[in-house]
Amino acid sequence: MNLPSKVLEDAVDKLSIFPGIGKRSALRMVIFLLQQSPENVYAIGKALDKLKTHIKQCKSCFNVSEADICTICSNPHRDSKIICVVENFTDILAIEATGQFKGLYHVLGGLISPMDGVNAEDLNISELISRVSNGEVEEIIFALSATLEGDTTSFYLTRKIDKTNLNFSQISRGVSLNSELEYIDEHTLANSIENRVPYHT
Repeated sequence: MNLPSKVLEDAVDKLSIFPGIGKRSALRMVIFLLQQSPENVYAIGKALDKLKTHIKQCKSCFNVSEADICTICSNPHRDSKIICVVENFTDILAIEATGQFKGLYHVLGGLISPMDGVNAEDLNISELISRVSNGEVEEIIFALSATLEGDTTSFYLTRKIDKTNLNFSQISRGVSLNSELEYIDEHTLANSIENRVPYHT
């Protein structure tokens, strides 16, 4: 893309790193920003800067948080006996939108996928094992994508976690094969959590 300004070209290059944003889409975003007031552009830049300086991972569940412990983990009204295991924090947003789940979460940070170079050691699995080692957790719900990687990860976790007095379940397969939680409508996702089934290896 031959642009008349190095500054313009640099801005386009930076915006095109976003998923699904090519050079042309990035250029439209840059043109939009040029049409905004300096105050608006500064506010956008300040908000983006705060993402890196104020947002961290919850030390318990690895959800995004402004504090060391997220608002879900620190909520005394949540059921600490149930942990819902998800791939990414966006899955928490999807499940919370249903209003059906009142337990806690654990974000793995991905799924086991040797083909993509993602092994168990790359995920927050040892931390999950530590969370359930105190014997207080009664149920683990696998709310992972209905893919080969999701099934592999669930199977691995059942083999690594001590099953004593612990039930494993998974969201019902009303969630279609190869689907990701963040793209499932709230009604379907709510039903899949409410009607979760025992997990069998």
